[in-house]
Amino acid sequence: MTYVIELLAPVGSKEALIAAVESGANAVYLGGKMFGARHYAPNFTDEELADSVRFAHLRGVLVYVTVNTLLDDTEIPVLVDYLRHLYTIGVDAIIVQDLGVAVVAKKVVPNLPLHASTQMTAHNLEGVNFLADMGFKRVVLARELPLKDIEHICKNTTVEIETFIHGALCISYSGQCLMSSMIGGRSGNRGRCAQPCRLPYTLVDDKDNNLLSQVDAGEYLLSPKDFNTIEILPELIQSGVTSFKVEGRMKRAEYVAVVVDAYRRAINSYLLQQAEYLISEQDKKDLAQIFNRDFTIAHLYGKNGRAMMSDRRPNNRGVRVGRVISYQPTTKTAVIKLDEPLAIGDIIEFWVKVGGRVNVTINAMVVDGKNVDQAPANTAVSIPVSSPVRDNDRVFKVFDSILMERARGFFSKADAVRRIPINVTVTVAEGNPLIITAQDNEGFTGQAATEFIAEKALKRPLTTDTIAKQIERLGTTVFSLDNLDCDIQGEVMVPLSEINDARRRAIEQLEVARLAKFNRAPLPKDKSIEVLMPEHQTLKSGNKPKLVVNVDAVDKAKTAVDNGADIIMFGGECFGKRTLSDEDYHSVADYCKKHDCKIILNTPRLLQRNQIKEITDHIALFNAIGPEAISVGNIGTLHLLKELIDIPLHGDYPLNIYNSITANYLTNIGLSSLTLSPELNFAQVEELSTKQLAPLECLVHGYLTLMISDYCMLGSLLGGPNIQKCTNTCLRGKFWLKDRMNELFPVVTDLFCRMHILNAKELSMLPHVPRLIRSGISRLRYEAKYSSIKEIAYITRLYRELIDQGEKHPLINNDKKITEIEHEHITRGHYFRGVL
Repeated sequence: MTYVIELLAPVGSKEALIAAVESGANAVYLGGKMFGARHYAPNFTDEELADSVRFAHLRGVLVYVTVNTLLDDTEIPVLVDYLRHLYTIGVDAIIVQDLGVAVVAKKVVPNLPLHASTQMTAHNLEGVNFLADMGFKRVVLARELPLKDIEHICKNTTVEIETFIHGALCISYSGQCLMSSMIGGRSGNRGRCAQPCRLPYTLVDDKDNNLLSQVDAGEYLLSPKDFNTIEILPELIQSGVTSFKVEGRMKRAEYVAVVVDAYRRAINSYLLQQAEYLISEQDKKDLAQIFNRDFTIAHLYGKNGRAMMSDRRPNNRGVRVGRVISYQPTTKTAVIKLDEPLAIGDIIEFWVKVGGRVNVTINAMVVDGKNVDQAPANTAVSIPVSSPVRDNDRVFKVFDSILMERARGFFSKADAVRRIPINVTVTVAEGNPLIITAQDNEGFTGQAATEFIAEKALKRPLTTDTIAKQIERLGTTVFSLDNLDCDIQGEVMVPLSEINDARRRAIEQLEVARLAKFNRAPLPKDKSIEVLMPEHQTLKSGNKPKLVVNVDAVDKAKTAVDNGADIIMFGGECFGKRTLSDEDYHSVADYCKKHDCKIILNTPRLLQRNQIKEITDHIALFNAIGPEAISVGNIGTLHLLKELIDIPLHGDYPLNIYNSITANYLTNIGLSSLTLSPELNFAQVEELSTKQLAPLECLVHGYLTLMISDYCMLGSLLGGPNIQKCTNTCLRGKFWLKDRMNELFPVVTDLFCRMHILNAKELSMLPHVPRLIRSGISRLRYEAKYSSIKEIAYITRLYRELIDQGEKHPLINNDKKITEIEHEHITRGHYFRGVL
């Protein structure tokens, strides 16, 4: 079933499923116990998934299942069986992040539609077109896109476009965040994000000064407000978006009910084409009350700066209901002047000037000397408070008992809230069975006849009223009787039990008819995917990987060449807002050529529509230089350059190359080399190295980017009130985020004013170069953009020596020597621990 405007609701539990359907969702998205990006939600077993699909389909609601994590090779066989199960139970689409999962799905369940997860970081038309060519039916856009870009994409693509409209925001581009992974081993790309963006940080300089001590800012510096588009929904609808997605599979069912119910009314208001699009004040209040970190429209109208951040509180702040006008310490009683109603069962928080928060569940209230269950706005209410509060402290309601009770009504009752009206016809005549025909508003029909043959009535002949009482007993079914026509010929008798049985069977047939449209052809027994797997290769002895150094400045490139780099990766994002001239590119290329060193020209990791020119303007330059390859880090740039240029393309690690099927697919579409995901462990890297793939590269050294964001913290907090007028604060020194463990994460910006948060620890695989050599890896890469000239010279020379000397190098098996060389803030990344 296709909807012109689809309202798509999150489902993390059975109760949330019922809440979503009953509150007006056209479709729901949920996860099974495997391969979903919300691992910590309750999620659904295979049997529960089947029941959920039937429940939703019976009510005309579509079901999309999340298969949106990166998969390891060992998980692929399980994936095949899981996909076949999803197809068999009638799931309407799967939501995918991993390119390899999409390739497997196209092979084993070709008729199961594919939706590209926002984790695929589709942020331009070229990326959407890449996915369309792969066979995706729908693409979920990155949440960083401005409205004009969304409209441009919708108008120029054949696939459906889905966008988020409400809920939590990530500060980093989805699919590009390694922070949870690198800090604690819980990978967001594998569904186990620990949400480090909701933790406290301090912004410091190179002298450890708190740079915000004179700025009115909180400590949750990476915590965005919640997305809320209900007031601008008409513009999103007019942009051409197919599906509007509510975030929240980790949220409780009451949240789903309230949010979906409000947006259902909003969409209906627009569709009625009233003179004015109207949203009730109550709906706005309910959306804020059920959960908010304050609200934002993020980047829909351009960069929003600090206005999109909830730096004082990373969790639900509730709704302000008043201020304290007095507190009696002897009786521990506070008097609050209310701006909003309050009721028994509500939970409130006092924002105390000294001491943080005081949380109170209201069990008693007094107004004008009388105990009350509810207190209206503009009254003074007295309540018991166990901890001291002060005059003028603000009071926020974080739990509204009346709203929650209304929300529970969507899923806690046995009877359906939104019923499907049916017309029922009953015919009966002596000598024939009584026949019941039920038809819904879509024309689906169910029919059943009594086994009993109608007889002449001796005492109480059947009447329309008698039959109606039995037909109306639709109980917990999804149907409600809209109209009943009875054709009773003569005075006849049929037992009521027979009528009830026929009614049940007619309704069952109607359910079968409604579900039939979702039926699919059976799958073939053959589920082999060998054709998708790369062939094994025998590793040659004497492997000598090339040393790649990734830099963003001419002097750094020359230093790396002078100290033994085999390949220079040059350009792309330059830290410090610098841009590179054509002369810079030619200078490095000429220097590399003179010293028999290869060059790979880098491209920006992300390119929104107005930044595509950055690439197209360089086409002539790329052709003139003739590099070994051009590196691409997103599917949009990959799609664009495959059409515009004949130079080989290198696939960089932001493509999240985590398994051999993804690597094989990218090899087969022509990529000349690939950088593996830094979330792979040594064993996984070694396994991939045994496959016949494009040359594989591993990151072995440097400060890796953990987050990349369109939010510029430095400009927003230190650059003045107008984020649109950049004051280049980022160029006035070096900056770090300091966490609770006193770890320092470098904060840098690039030429597009995007913020990069780097790892507090420097990746170093110096003592393990021999194992990397033995693995068969073709290239070892040093990420040197954040390194100084001196560091680049030293580290490049060390890796050169290690590659050349292998086990014979004096560093190997010499822990004391390694300790002398490596500083204390070193990490081995995931090579030995892997990720959850």
